[in-house]
Amino acid sequence: MDLAFAWKPERDAQRVLDAWYAEVLGRSGYLRALEERMRVETGTRLFDWLDCLLVPDGEVERLVEVGFELDRYGGWRHPGAVFPRVVTREVLGCRSEWGAQLKVDACVDFAAVHGVHGTIQGKPWAPVRRLVVTEQRDFYLSVVERHGSRAMEVLEVGDQYSVLYQEMLEYVSTRRRNYEDMDQAFAMLEYMLKRLVGGLGQAVAADCFFRAERKYWMGRNRVARMQYERQGGLGLGWANHDHHTYRSSRRSFSSLVGVLEMLGLQCRERFYAGAGAGWGAQVLESGEAGIVVFADVDMSAEEVRGDFSHQGLGEKDGLGTVGMWCALHGESLFQAGMHHLECQFDFEALARGLEEAGVKLMRPFSDLPYLKQQFTQGEWWRVEPERLHALLGKGLSAAEAREFEKNGALGSHLENLERRDGYKGFNQEGINQVIAETDPRIQ
Repeated sequence: MDLAFAWKPERDAQRVLDAWYAEVLGRSGYLRALEERMRVETGTRLFDWLDCLLVPDGEVERLVEVGFELDRYGGWRHPGAVFPRVVTREVLGCRSEWGAQLKVDACVDFAAVHGVHGTIQGKPWAPVRRLVVTEQRDFYLSVVERHGSRAMEVLEVGDQYSVLYQEMLEYVSTRRRNYEDMDQAFAMLEYMLKRLVGGLGQAVAADCFFRAERKYWMGRNRVARMQYERQGGLGLGWANHDHHTYRSSRRSFSSLVGVLEMLGLQCRERFYAGAGAGWGAQVLESGEAGIVVFADVDMSAEEVRGDFSHQGLGEKDGLGTVGMWCALHGESLFQAGMHHLECQFDFEALARGLEEAGVKLMRPFSDLPYLKQQFTQGEWWRVEPERLHALLGKGLSAAEAREFEKNGALGSHLENLERRDGYKGFNQEGINQVIAETDPRIQ
């Protein structure tokens, strides 16, 4: 892992936030009841849905001691951790000193489910929309819907902007995904993204693009639809997403990274799981859009030393786990869709809820005090006969081809993840284990 991104648990910061979180919960029976419903009905923790915590002015001086910095929007954020921001009442423009703002996919969905009678601030699809749930002298609660902006104030936009976002969402949601010529595929996608970024700007375009990507992935993953329905039952949506995982062939990897960079994502840490694993990954992030991507590819130890994300990876004999998956199903960016979406959950509660619904889970591949990870059993996808024929003698035996033609091959997953102490990184050893276990040939 890159030393510049040697993430660590931030326990001191967590303790400060825990004390404030307890104070906020203690002021609202409604919020305590919602916390319990989230755990039982969705397998999630209310803390992970926090967009920001509202605290008195006199409290914020403690933040500097535990690594928080003041951002350009007036909120306090921790650059080395996955924590909600901390704000004061001047930033939110409210009269209360204690409170919280929750992140949701759509304010209107939350209002409908919870019977909140109020005016949603901001036009549909505006970069920031807010619904105040309650504002009392001693407690404030709101929900926020973000589309590519970390701003704390509601941004005013015209009606034409809302129409443009909706048009662009339909544009990327209905894009062509099946190509025989990958050079043509990337050329067409890059043309589309230039129009998307030109109309909306990078961060909003990223929000729009990944909203469409999650929808496409859900269409190919039964457990994803089940969990989305559970979270939708509380008007939440996928606003608890942690990272989106894409698999790529070696030939297309630098093009995948280029597309993500067009959307404003920047390369973060790189992974290499060792000579026995045969794969590596590049993590990319857009802080403004709130998007993290984990991009997987087959690679060797020698290649990880260079700038493999930009210099490109040539073809080589044999296919590893990632390359075989792409050969069977197509590129994640196109035909196949994401390999998995990972959201932040209450690890035990989600596993229990899914198992009660008949969903099988793989064994956990991270079981650390600050990080727990587990895949659901993968979806089985039909494999096109032309793909199987092309793979014969190139890492796939005739017997394996017959099995895939008959039963399909392992496709996508939902990942159960719980972070503690703000830990922002990944378990490299654990990821290596589960990547090997998701090789379609093993299954």
